[in-house]
Amino acid sequence: MTKKTPEVEHAASYIKAYEDIELLKKDDMRPVRMELEVLKPEIYLRHFGIKETIVCFGSARVREEKEAKALVEKAEQALAKNPADPQLKKELQTAKGLLKLSPYYDEARKFGKLVVKHAGDRYAIVTGGGPGLMEASNRGAYENGGRSIGMNITLPHEQRPNPYISHNLAFLFHYFAIRKLHLIMRAQAVVVFPGGFGTFDELFEILTLIQTGKKSKIPVILVGKAFWKEVVNVTALAGYGVISHADDEELDIVDTAEEAWNKIAAFHHLK
Repeated sequence: MTKKTPEVEHAASYIKAYEDIELLKKDDMRPVRMELEVLKPEIYLRHFGIKETIVCFGSARVREEKEAKALVEKAEQALAKNPADPQLKKELQTAKGLLKLSPYYDEARKFGKLVVKHAGDRYAIVTGGGPGLMEASNRGAYENGGRSIGMNITLPHEQRPNPYISHNLAFLFHYFAIRKLHLIMRAQAVVVFPGGFGTFDELFEILTLIQTGKKSKIPVILVGKAFWKEVVNVTALAGYGVISHADDEELDIVDTAEEAWNKIAAFHHLK
């Protein structure tokens, strides 16, 4: 009988710890995985000299107008074949709602361009790295020679970084908390386009950090007056006393990319 070598006899235990992927996946190693998610982007961003960013949040579902119109037409055709189908009615309603928001794709793209035009490489544009309005903000910076960062997260449905992220500046996270840390820690302004639960989560996270002094005061700008004044009523919160009136003043609501940039330029005393 051939005697087994130690490497064969103790295959799993004999792998170097930092090369043992199965070990790193164990629950006990969660603190190590979280530390790695903190360190890896930090090392890359430091290497590229990125110290200041402008963060853009917004829905992954909003598309350019042409694509949004095509989705409406597709939904209308499907409903015409089955006019009593309640699910198809909901799909048409959703498509029409997203078509109303499609102009903000252009505004987000324009905003990324304005940052590069007026600030050069001082600020990098950073988004969640996905499609929709995140893509549009990245695209505006990328197409005009600016630095464009994407911070993706693993989700139940497949998500890939959009194609407008600078080389070696697309990151993939498992933990939302660590992703938020990197989105916010270098931010000199936050610009929020229309979005859903994820966008709201990120918006109220940064407002809470500013309110509690965990983040120094920076401009927080909502783009899209019609949308934001319908879905968020911060003034009412102040009226009920659950936030202060000073907290209400932390938000600026504008309609255009130019207005958003002007707010940031005024706050940071930029020409």
